[in-house]
Amino acid sequence: MTGELARDDAVAVILSTAPAAAPPGKPGAHELAQLLLQERLCACVNVVPGVVSHFWWQGAIDRTEECLLVIKTTLGAVAALRQRLVALHPYDVPEVLVLPTDGGHLAYIEWVAACVSARSVPPAGGA
Repeated sequence: MTGELARDDAVAVILSTAPAAAPPGKPGAHELAQLLLQERLCACVNVVPGVVSHFWWQGAIDRTEECLLVIKTTLGAVAALRQRLVALHPYDVPEVLVLPTDGGHLAYIEWVAACVSARSVPPAGGA
């Protein structure tokens, strides 16, 4: 893939926060990153530990230590990634902020697009 990219191949950055360790049966930040990568919904997830969030929750100001997930995907995969992240996430109302990008290093953008588009390729010998 070189030159002009299709709009769906443009890179989007998704920000989310998650606990390092989640309640039993729910994935924490690192597990969320691995699941999204395994499903090829993104090309890369940075897990930034030690983020302290202050926020309104259920009528009071709350505070918690979290990890920030910086997820790189394509615009074409944003809807599927958002849906999957919300379904997997341990929070009732997970943060999912989509930030479209306005360019970047072409080789990196092509790499992101190639990683994510590989999810639509059926496995060898599969149906």
